[in-house]
Amino acid sequence: MSRLTIDLPETVAAEEARLLLAIQLFQEQRVSCGRAAEVAGLKKSDFIAELGQRKIPVVNYPPEEVASDLQNA
Repeated sequence: MSRLTIDLPETVAAEEARLLLAIQLFQEQRVSCGRAAEVAGLKKSDFIAELGQRKIPVVNYPPEEVASDLQNA
């Protein structure tokens, strides 16, 4: 895993930047939903909920993962 250090403006919280990066990487299908959740520092179910709040579809989500995530939610 790579590390990146960024100086953010005071108006941007680190948590917000992590979430926005994770969402963008997920939307571009560069990382899986689970990996994006890790980047964001969230549980997978919380990341999926965040996507839903932002009306971002969860594409390429294998049915077996959906069933597993629903059981673990």
